[in-house]
Amino acid sequence: MKQYIKKTFAAFLTTIALGHSSFTVAQSMPDTTSTASKVPFDGFDQSWLNGNDRRDSSVFHIPYFTPCILVDINSTHSFNNPIDHTVVGSTALSRNDEMVVSGVNLGGDFTYGNAHARFITQFGARSQVVPRNDLSTFRGQYDLADAYRNMTEAYVGYHFDKMYGINIDMGLFMSYIGLNSYYQQENWEYQASFTSDNTPWYFNGIRLQMYPTQHLKVEAWVINGWQSYGIFNAMPGFGANITYMPKEYIKMLTNDYYGTDVAGLYGRHRFHSDNSFYLRYYQGSKSKGINRAAFTITGDIGLEQGDGVNGFNNGDAVHNPAQYFMSCMAYNHIWFAKNKLGWYIGGGWMTNPGRYLVLAPTGEASPLPNPANPSQNGGVSGSTPFTENPGDKFTGWDCSTGFRWMPNQSLEFKVEWVHREANVPYFAGPGGVTGPTGYTYNTVPTGWVPDLVKSESRIVAAFLFRL
Repeated sequence: MKQYIKKTFAAFLTTIALGHSSFTVAQSMPDTTSTASKVPFDGFDQSWLNGNDRRDSSVFHIPYFTPCILVDINSTHSFNNPIDHTVVGSTALSRNDEMVVSGVNLGGDFTYGNAHARFITQFGARSQVVPRNDLSTFRGQYDLADAYRNMTEAYVGYHFDKMYGINIDMGLFMSYIGLNSYYQQENWEYQASFTSDNTPWYFNGIRLQMYPTQHLKVEAWVINGWQSYGIFNAMPGFGANITYMPKEYIKMLTNDYYGTDVAGLYGRHRFHSDNSFYLRYYQGSKSKGINRAAFTITGDIGLEQGDGVNGFNNGDAVHNPAQYFMSCMAYNHIWFAKNKLGWYIGGGWMTNPGRYLVLAPTGEASPLPNPANPSQNGGVSGSTPFTENPGDKFTGWDCSTGFRWMPNQSLEFKVEWVHREANVPYFAGPGGVTGPTGYTYNTVPTGWVPDLVKSESRIVAAFLFRL
C-alpha cells in the first residue's frame, strides 16, 4: 500500500503546471475507481524546478483526500530604515524589522472517480498584500476583496481519460505567468524579481487542460481578468498555456493573455506574453559534492492599446504615448550536501512606460480615470510623488543571492540578500510612506508626501514549512 501511495503521489506531482504553480489533477490521487492509465510527464523528477513542489511523497495516507499545510514566516531588514517599517514594491514582504506571519495555508485536494476539487485557505499578511492590487473590487456592491482574500485556490473540475488526460476546472486558481509560484515553499528565491512580482498571482474563471502526449500540455482560460476577482469592464480575459518537457532535465513554456483591464476604459486592450526555459545542466551523485545544478530564464513582453495609449508606438506626452511592458530574469541554483543545501544567484530587469503593471508604492491605486485631477489618474489615493499616468516612465533592475537549508522535504530555512533599483523614486526611504511619525493614526500634515528613493538593499530570512 505504501508503494502504491508513493507512486500515485509522484504521478500527482508530475502534473504540476509551472509558473505561479498550482496542482492540476490528472489521475493524481489514490483512487481505485478511475481507469486512467496514461500520466503526463510520468517518471520525470521535477523537484529541481523553480516554482515547483520539491517533495516526492506525502506523509498523509488518506483515501480521496490529500491535505495541504503550508506556513511561511519571514523577517526582513531594509538598509533604508523606513520609520514606518513598510516594504514597498513587494508581494512577498510587508514589514521591515519585524517577525511576520506572511502566509498560513490550509486545505487540500479531493478526488472521487474522475471528479476533483482543490480548496486552499489563506491567512496572514499576504491575504492583505496581494488582494490590495486588485482594483476590480471597486466595481459595484459587495466587497470581493474581503469575500475572497482568505482563499488562494478554490475550484472544482472533472478529469476525462482521453489522450494523456483532459481536465476542466472552474473557480479560483493560481496564475502561471511569471515563473515563480505563489507559494514560497516552491521557489528558489524569496523576493521575486520584477517580472514575477508585477504579473498576476491568481485567476478567477474556467480553464481547460489537455495533454495530447506524455510531454505536452495545452491549456486555455476564460477568466474575469488580470489578477482580478471581478471583471473590470464588459469583456472577460482570455489566455493560454503551452508547456513542453521533452526530457526530465529540460522544460519550455509560454503563457499568453488578452483582456481589458483598466476600469472604465472599454477601448483599452492588454496583451501579454510570458515565456520561460528551464535546464538542469548537471546531475551528479547524491552522496557527495555538488548534487545537481540548474538555471531558468524568463522573458515577458506586453502592451496596452487604445483609449489614449499606443502600445510600442510613442505619440507625444499627451496624445497616445507608448504603454508597454518588457522584462527578463534569470536564476542559477546549485544543490549540494545530499540536496540539503542550496545556493542561488540571479536577477532581472523591467521597463513599463505607463506603469500599468508596477505595484503602487503607497496605498491602493485609483480605480477610475480622474479628468479633474490628472496627477492621480491611475495613481494612488492622497498625495504622492509616484503617479501612473499614460506615458510615465518606469525602469527597474534587481539582483539577489541566497542560501537554502532543507533538512527534509517539509522544512526549509532561507537567508537572502536583495538589491533593487529604479529610474524614479519608488522604494521606501527613511521617512516612510504612511506619515511623518510612522503611525497611521496621527494626522498627516498638509503637504507631506511619502519618502520614496531610487534604490534599496535588504536582508531576508524565512522559515518555510509544508506537509
